[in-house]
Amino acid sequence: MDVNSICNHNVSTVEAHTGIVEAAAQMRAEHVGDLIVVAHRVGRRVPIGILTDRDIVTSVVAKGVSPSDVTVADAMTAGLLKVRSDNGLEFALREMRRVGVRRAPVVDENDNLIGVITIDDVLDHLAVQLGHIADIVRLGQQAELEKRP
Repeated sequence: MDVNSICNHNVSTVEAHTGIVEAAAQMRAEHVGDLIVVAHRVGRRVPIGILTDRDIVTSVVAKGVSPSDVTVADAMTAGLLKVRSDNGLEFALREMRRVGVRRAPVVDENDNLIGVITIDDVLDHLAVQLGHIADIVRLGQQAELEKRP
C-alpha cells in the first residue's frame, strides 16, 4: 500500500514570513495542531518546514518571547522528513521512526506538496483493516454453523 492512499490531502499550510500569532489563529480556526510551511516555486508548493502547536509552546511561550516579534520561520522545524506519495507505507513508517516524527509531508516526484501522513492516519487505517479481519472471522464462523449445524 502506498502513502498516497491513506495520507490526508487536505493540508493546512503557511508561509515562513507569517507572524506566529496569525499562524496560531489559523491553527485554531482550522482545528489542526500543525501547519506545513511552504515556499512557492514555479507553481509548486514545496514543503520547507513544519510548525506544530508544541513548537509555539516551546519556542515562544516557554521562553517568554513576545509572540508579536516572532514569525513562523523563527519557530518552525526545518529540515523535515518528506515522503513521496508512491512510497510504501512500511517505508514511510520506518523513516518516521528513524527520524522520530509523528507526521510527514507527502510530496510528488516534483517535490510538490500533496498531503501529509500522520500516525493517526495510520492508526485509523489499521483499525479499519482489523475490523475487516474481525468480520472475516465472524462470518466464517457463521458459515460453518450454517453448513454444519
